Amino acid sequence: SYFGTMMVHLGLADGMVSGAAHTTAHTIRPAFEIIKTRPGVSVVSSVFLMALADRVLVYGDCAVIPDPTAPQLADIAISSAATATEFGIEPRVAMLSYSTGESGSGEDVDKVREATALVRERAPELLVEGPIQYDAAADAAVAKTKVPGSAVAGRATVFVFPDLNTGNNTYKAVQRSAGA
Repeated sequence: SYFGTMMVHLGLADGMVSGAAHTTAHTIRPAFEIIKTRPGVSVVSSVFLMALADRVLVYGDCAVIPDPTAPQLADIAISSAATATEFGIEPRVAMLSYSTGESGSGEDVDKVREATALVRERAPELLVEGPIQYDAAADAAVAKTKVPGSAVAGRATVFVFPDLNTGNNTYKAVQRSAGA
């Protein structure tokens, strides 16, 4: 991991893939120590590129921050959208929750609602919807019922999970169930 990170840092490699046989900590520690964060980015987070049969989706954060605050969640969304763009994926960001729109309430939903507002404030060019349930974000028929007229619902490409527990379990379920 250190050798690969040094190659990226020195411009001898464009990127590095790691994590299949190593822990997340082993994979990202060298980047924390050598490359650091991009100016203006307050948190380090992860994305998983989920290669499905008909499209590639971006899932963030599924490996680094256990319980992000609303400002951290907004940073994760903006960074995940930037990564999507770097890979040629048009970012349509779904800020996931157990509630869609105004249908639910509670501390967890409020965090996602606040994070969505921060994304809109910090990156007004991004298409973002939240809070939104996964089915409304991914399925056009569900979106038509739950969030009619949304530019993101039913067509999301970037899925931002409210916490590590949700994100990590979802990516593993999709990976195993859909062969991603």
